[in-house]
Amino acid sequence: MAQLGVNIDHVATIRQARQTVEPDPVWAAAEAELGGADCITVHLRVDRRHISDRDVRLLRETVRGKLNMEMSLDEEIVAIALQIGPDQATLVPENRREITTEGGLDVRAAAKRTGKVARKLADAGVTVSAFVDPAAAQIRAARDAGCQAVELHTGRYANACLAATRRHNPGEQAASALAELREALAAGVDAGLTVHAGHGLTYQNVAPVAAMDGFGEFNIGHGIIARAVFVGLRDAVGEMKQLISSKAQAGTIRGG
Repeated sequence: MAQLGVNIDHVATIRQARQTVEPDPVWAAAEAELGGADCITVHLRVDRRHISDRDVRLLRETVRGKLNMEMSLDEEIVAIALQIGPDQATLVPENRREITTEGGLDVRAAAKRTGKVARKLADAGVTVSAFVDPAAAQIRAARDAGCQAVELHTGRYANACLAATRRHNPGEQAASALAELREALAAGVDAGLTVHAGHGLTYQNVAPVAAMDGFGEFNIGHGIIARAVFVGLRDAVGEMKQLISSKAQAGTIRGG
């Protein structure tokens, strides 16, 4: 059964908007785990625009489940990851001007650097994943670089779903993006990797992806935190986990 990773970066974003001490992402992680989160995901960026070094250190001490640290290949960030020792490190691209991660890491173009970082992390006992576009070539490159997992970037699918909703039609682009994810999932499994998915997944669009048999983890942030504004973080996490679980079970039954 696929696990649910909750990205709490947006809690830190609210805190940083006022340069104050609340809401505390460390508390958010505890609430998310009480709601059923299997994994807590944070992105320690070079520019420190939301999650801070303090947050990651305290989360390492307090998270009961898996701690997944999203990170660039920057030497400073790699050194911090080696010091803190998250359960999983997800290698992502980083652009200082981006609002959110805009695409997958080009592992093929950065194969040498990715391999060097992956070896350091793996030697320290950290599971290494690469956040990649749903393309077989990138998935194979991640495997060859020493990653044990990949997280498929679901942004094209999410954007297509949103566009289809605004146009009030089924969305051929969404169907195409979904097929692309299905093919990439199969390529990841064939490569011997654990396959995760994330970016832009919401309560409205996650069901078709969750119904695919083979994903190990879904990492979801903005949708859950947005829902939590109205129902609380525990309930928001619980609702998403139940939705993923029910769709995954249905997909398994159909597949069998």
